[in-house]
Amino acid sequence: MLHSYPRAILHLDGDAFFTSVEQALVPALRGRPVVTGRERGIIACASYEAKARGVRRGLPLFEARKLCPELVILPSDYESYSLYSKRMFDIMRRYTPVVEEYSIDEGFADLTGLRRLFRCSYETLARRIADAVRRELGISVSAGLSLTKSLAKLCSDFRKPAGFTAVPGRYIHLLLRKLPLDAVWGFGPNTVSLLRKQGLRTAYDFAVRPEAWARNLLKKPGHDIWNELRGNVIWSVETAEPAPRATIIKSKTFTPPSRDRAFVYARLVRNVESAFIKARRFALRPRALGVVLRRQDFGHEGLEAALNRPTASTLDALPLVHALFDRVFREGVDYRATMVVLGALEPDGAEQLELFEDRLRIDAVRRATHAVDAVNRQYGKHALRSAATLFMDRRADDRRAPSPRWARPLPGENTRRHLALPRSAIRV
Repeated sequence: MLHSYPRAILHLDGDAFFTSVEQALVPALRGRPVVTGRERGIIACASYEAKARGVRRGLPLFEARKLCPELVILPSDYESYSLYSKRMFDIMRRYTPVVEEYSIDEGFADLTGLRRLFRCSYETLARRIADAVRRELGISVSAGLSLTKSLAKLCSDFRKPAGFTAVPGRYIHLLLRKLPLDAVWGFGPNTVSLLRKQGLRTAYDFAVRPEAWARNLLKKPGHDIWNELRGNVIWSVETAEPAPRATIIKSKTFTPPSRDRAFVYARLVRNVESAFIKARRFALRPRALGVVLRRQDFGHEGLEAALNRPTASTLDALPLVHALFDRVFREGVDYRATMVVLGALEPDGAEQLELFEDRLRIDAVRRATHAVDAVNRQYGKHALRSAATLFMDRRADDRRAPSPRWARPLPGENTRRHLALPRSAIRV
């Protein structure tokens, strides 16, 4: 009935996305326990076959092998995962232009008003979208359909993997009664603990409390969730990528760990370049910068400092990065990851000119940065990069090991040129 879907929001979620992509690329892996994360030494993603044997994300590989000796361990192929993600969202946009890319493996779509165009119910349309993704990409996805983003996400999580759950307005209470508080999108451990102390056990217990009670106890975030669970739209489907509000963080793990100063610094510089690329994409400039080095024992050290002026240029920041690195790096220590944090972000608009600044150099650096961005847009990210990152090539790295997708490159592809198309398994 019409009043059952005043709004129709679809949430599409990839099931064990990374391993599902690997199984789509190599059909022989289907039905086998597969994990990714060989380059990190811990599991980044586990297939449902691996999960059935007790293997979970974040588990060290040596422990996973004990639980499942026949485990297939693969390096993470982030390029292929990104391509499959793009294809998944492109399929969703065939049906509606209002699509939000929430993460690499999940997104929302607003289907409101499309029944007349496609001559079918919202449930049929949602199934059609999910089936198109499964059929064309060969990956497993779960779909949820309801009145708000929160309810749609609860629906997609309700039956996994390859599940579909649709909850119209008149059946919301039935879904909420079956869900514990920690299943609600936006409730963290501390919030769940607080609500349990108030005598609540399920999402339904929270949703039937008075509105003023929810606002007074949890303020605006809790009040928004209360409305969303009752079918009142608070969070619309956002088609634009949200800009960072507070910080930009870039981190990368490498294996094996290294105590080579030049190599570790090269890894840090690569993160700095990636962070500033993102800052320029959103027209932001940081006023503060921090670096962190993570040791093999998972401990870490870091320092933060203020830039002498806001800048979106990597070249301006590298002297400070080098100074912080020299103070943090310790000889003889094995490091496994580097991280950079850009803080105190502000819009890259009109600048306040300083009396004694070197304006010629600032303008030259800005022009050089624009030239680097133009080259990288044409030939790929990091095609033109800092010379310090050349030390990344000193030794082999599992993260850069060729994936099964590159065992047989497509026509026109080589080690320096990749087509923006994932290989598909074709049955004849």
